[in-house]
Amino acid sequence: MTNSWATFGADLHLELRGAGLRAGLTEALRDAVRSGRLAPGVRLPSSRSLAVDLGIARNTVADAYAELVAEGWLTARQGSGTRVAQRASPRAAKRPVSQPRVRPASAYSLQPGAPDLASFPRTQWLKAARRALTDAPNDAFGYGDPRGRIELRTVLADYLARARGVHADPSRIVICSGFVHGLRLMGTVLRGRRVREVAVESYGLDLHWNLLSGAGLRLPALPFDRRLGTDTRALGREGAVLMTPAHQFPIGLPLHPDRRAAAVDWARSTGGVILEDDYDGEFRYDRQPVGALQGLDPEHVVYFGTASKSLAPGLRLGWMVLPEALVGEVAAAKGVSDWSTSALDQLTLAEFVSSGAYDRHVRGMRVRYRRRRDELVAALAARAPSVRVTGIAAGLHAVLELPEGTERSVVQAAAWQGLALEGLARYRHADVGAGRDALVVGYGTPSDSAWAGALDALCRVLG
Repeated sequence: MTNSWATFGADLHLELRGAGLRAGLTEALRDAVRSGRLAPGVRLPSSRSLAVDLGIARNTVADAYAELVAEGWLTARQGSGTRVAQRASPRAAKRPVSQPRVRPASAYSLQPGAPDLASFPRTQWLKAARRALTDAPNDAFGYGDPRGRIELRTVLADYLARARGVHADPSRIVICSGFVHGLRLMGTVLRGRRVREVAVESYGLDLHWNLLSGAGLRLPALPFDRRLGTDTRALGREGAVLMTPAHQFPIGLPLHPDRRAAAVDWARSTGGVILEDDYDGEFRYDRQPVGALQGLDPEHVVYFGTASKSLAPGLRLGWMVLPEALVGEVAAAKGVSDWSTSALDQLTLAEFVSSGAYDRHVRGMRVRYRRRRDELVAALAARAPSVRVTGIAAGLHAVLELPEGTERSVVQAAAWQGLALEGLARYRHADVGAGRDALVVGYGTPSDSAWAGALDALCRVLG
């Protein structure tokens, strides 16, 4: 029998187990006291009231009370009623739980991969969210098309064509929860197509490599040189290649036009697929914008974009522009309904872009990040002139070349200064031999209030 004990004005769950009601009630009350659900000093209802609440005989309750008083669990005094005894409840001894060692948080971070989160346009986003919610059709509150909301796909098709040179049609766009989600979907599709190898760049993120290798794909690394970038002429029997052609991560070079052409020629001649990660294409400073590789051949390039760098990674909003032949397979891999991306967030982003707020925000952040980049270059020239800064024509990070054999010690010294830094070796493919020593400095990461302190800490480490 299970009952809620409403007499106290709050529910107390009692389970009366056993063959008899008295034994069941006694054990239920004993367990409530032992576990602490009935605290010392709490007054219990009268036997009459509890009997009515539980639908049992009054004598059954009285006998259970009497037994618990005799055992010392309860006390009964004239005029005071029956109460939980003032005694320490026996509790099972807690085993000490071993806590994992947590690395102390750094005072400053110059790790790449994140924008200035403090600059998220909260007011403008809230306005867009209100308009999107007000205008949302009823079907936006259902499960939805696995490709994503048509409103966002339509807006993105126009924006990507205008800003990134992408040939996009709303029917070929699939909304996903960021690049990793999209890459996971493509890993599933490639395996379904019996692809066994996906070529990758010599430098990149092991998170992405591990995701693809976890799908059963082999990942040969392509050669790389500091002048022309990834050597796409080395592509052979692979079924796909993962690249960051507009701004190689983390080296910072755009892929040379000849090697862009070579990649497209390879895809056309072999039927291979180019997976283009355009992770920070909106941010460029000293060069003309490099358009998306997808514009050269929309039928052989899968274009990935996200709001993670332009707005914030916490939005979990990304998009894939697909060759027509892959749309159905990617949508099927995502599922019969859109389980992963909030329809209201999609509608908010659609409103944010269509209203012009997205363009204004990107332009403003471009100015802010360029100023930081210039301050970084000037500070290093003054305080660490032996350090060469590269990869700074675009993006949110820079590569700082170090004397041979010093990368690890510099990263450790930065940690002592309370500064989180990453060395270039962190991003080197396992199949690639030893490379140059360098730091990958994310100057977009700190907030405005933390930027000066982070830059000073960096200069102290390198000076």
